Parts: sequence; structure tokens; C-alpha cells
Amino acid sequence: MKHVIVLFIILITLSSTAQQSITLQECYQLVDQNYPLVKQNKLLEEQNKLDYQVLSTSKLPQISLDAKATYQSDVIEIPIANTSIEPLNKDQYRATLSVNQLIFNGGATDASLHLKTTQLKTKQKQVEVSLYQLKQQINQLYFSVLLTQEAALLLNAKQAQLQAKLKEVQSGITYGVILPTSDKILQAELLKIKQQYQELISNKRTLIETLSSLINQPLPVATQFQNPLVETTLEQDLKRPELALFELKKEEIENSESLLSKQNAPKFIGFATGGYGNPGLNMLDNSFQTFYTVGVSLQWNVFDWNSNKKQRESLIINKDIIDIETEIFKLNTNIELNKQIKEIAKIETFIASDVEIINLRKEVLKSADSQLKNGVITSSAYITELTNLYEDENTLVKHKMELQLAKANYNIIKGQ
Repeated sequence: MKHVIVLFIILITLSSTAQQSITLQECYQLVDQNYPLVKQNKLLEEQNKLDYQVLSTSKLPQISLDAKATYQSDVIEIPIANTSIEPLNKDQYRATLSVNQLIFNGGATDASLHLKTTQLKTKQKQVEVSLYQLKQQINQLYFSVLLTQEAALLLNAKQAQLQAKLKEVQSGITYGVILPTSDKILQAELLKIKQQYQELISNKRTLIETLSSLINQPLPVATQFQNPLVETTLEQDLKRPELALFELKKEEIENSESLLSKQNAPKFIGFATGGYGNPGLNMLDNSFQTFYTVGVSLQWNVFDWNSNKKQRESLIINKDIIDIETEIFKLNTNIELNKQIKEIAKIETFIASDVEIINLRKEVLKSADSQLKNGVITSSAYITELTNLYEDENTLVKHKMELQLAKANYNIIKGQ
């Protein structure tokens, strides 16, 4: 038993000496840096870069090569007798190289690029939102570890007190003041403490391993978790990343509207084609010739049966849907904040009562201690009062941790 207790104390001492400690804020930072979902940001940037390059190629000359050989069953002939014009060959050959250059498309390309940029920001913000939602889980694990640390300190104090009392009882038995079996009861209680230490160590290890997996950082069992002094400002001014995500979604819709408005704009395209074939552009010259053409073309979808207009109206409806989602999110978040405010107030009331109860328990234990020395009560009665005090002190520690957790969750819900 002593070996287990000494080992637990040594672990805590070594952790302090080697400065193996961590804070709640460091856990937040580590999950933002190391959680596997973070890798998506780099992939999204690479994907967006490729999409951007693809869209940008529409501003570059488009080059195409075309070659063909054909055989026709009939060809055009000049129905004039005694002329030197030879009929075309039935086998014909042609190879052309064409270059098309977009001159003007109403800004549709730039609008597409802006849309891609907004889409990237939206996806990255969604990653941020998902990471942010892990922070309440971090809170739960972190303060649970803190609770095991505080419980271990209380258990250590109880164990030290029992050991001191055991010596007094053994001395009292020697002088015949206390019943002979009284020390056995204290020894049995010390064995229970051994079991409680083992359970605490096991629970702490499980909690730390889970937290370590989330933040992707090795955490020895001896790691000392710093007790944060969580400060809260009870104002319901939300600063959640979800709100920024809703705004980015609306911006994405606005850029989509802009793109749609430009898709029906007239397009001017410059083109040039050079070739070699038989026949060439001169159909009366039945020989291989080089040739070229240059020019400008206009493409304009004058009427699309209001398809473009209806698509933009659909996008406006999507904006209204996002406004409703934003309103619902704010409503639900404010409800959660109100719950946390009430929870904080309730726990603070409990803590005030806990302090009063503990003070009363200490007075009772002091009296029981005196009665045990004088042989008025048994060791069992003394242990009962000591255990009552220990449990109430544990309850106080638990409520303090719950208060810190409630405040930390309040800050996360608020976005502080």
C-alpha cells in the first residue's frame, strides 16, 4: 500500500520538477494545430490553386490542331467545255492549326475566380468550425483530469491523518486506554485508500490518453495539469466562427449571382487559322496549297427563356435560407448561454454551502478525535466522521471543478 501511495506522490513531484505541465489554452492550440482535420486546409488550398489555374487558362490563347484525309464519291466540276480547269481530286487532304483568343466575355472569368476564392474561404471556415466544436470535449477531459489531481491530494491528506491516528491508537492500546481491535479498523481503512489511489491513477491515465489522442501530443501520466482561473464576461455578444461561416456562405451566393449575371454577356473572340491541304481555299486549284484566315467572332445568347434570371432568383432564396439558419443558431446558442449562466449561479450557491458544511464537519471531527483518545468512542465512529469530512471536501473540490468547467463551456459557447 505504501509503495503505491509513494509512487503516486513521486509522479506528481517529478512532474513539477521536470516542468512537465500543460494548460487549457495549450490544449486548445494543440488541437487546432494537430487534429487530423487540420490537414484539409492544405489540401483545400492546393485544390483551389489548381482550379484557379484551370479557370485562368480561358484568358490564354487556345490552340488546336486538326488534320484529316477524305475520299469523296463525287466532286464539283465546271460544266464548261474546252476549259483547262481540272476537276478536284476525290481524295482530299487538309491540316490546320487554329488559335482562338478570348477578347471580352463580360468579366465572367474574373467572376469565376472570385467565386473560387470565396469557396475556399468557406471550406476553410467550416474546418475551423469543426475544430472549435472539439473545445467543449477538451474542457470535459481537462477538468476531469484536474479533478483526479485534487482528489489525489485530498486522499493523501486523509491517508496521512489516518496513519498519524493509527500510531495514537496503537499507543492507546498498549496502555489499555483503547480497545485492542481499534487499530485493525484503521488499517482496513488505509487499505481502502490504496484501492482508491489505484482507481484514481487508472482514471487519470484513461483521461490523459483520450486527451492526448485529440491534441495528437504525447502526455505522460505524470503531466501536471495547471488549474486555470477561468474568467467569464456574462454578455451574450456572440463571436462564434459559425457566424463568420454563415456570412461567407452569403458572400459565396453573391459571387455566384455576379457570375450568372455575366454569363449571358456577349463574347468577342479573335481567331487565326493556318493550314496546308489539297485543295486549299482556292477550290479551282487542284494542288497542295498553304492558306490562312484571321478574324473576330461574336457569341451572344440573346434569349435563354429566362433560365439565367430564374437561377439568380433561386440564389436569392438560398440567401434567405441562410439568414434563417443564422437566426436559429443565435437563438439556440443564447438558450445554451442562459443554461450555463444558471448552472454557474447554482454551483456557486453549492460551493458556499459546501464551505459551511466542511467547517461544521471539522468541528465534529475535532470532538470525535478527543473522544477517541479518551476511549469514549470506537475507531469506527471516528472513521465515519473522518470519511464524512473527506467526502464533503471531495464534493467541494468537485463543485469547484464543475464551476470552472461551466465557465469554460460558457466562454466556448459564446465564442470568447
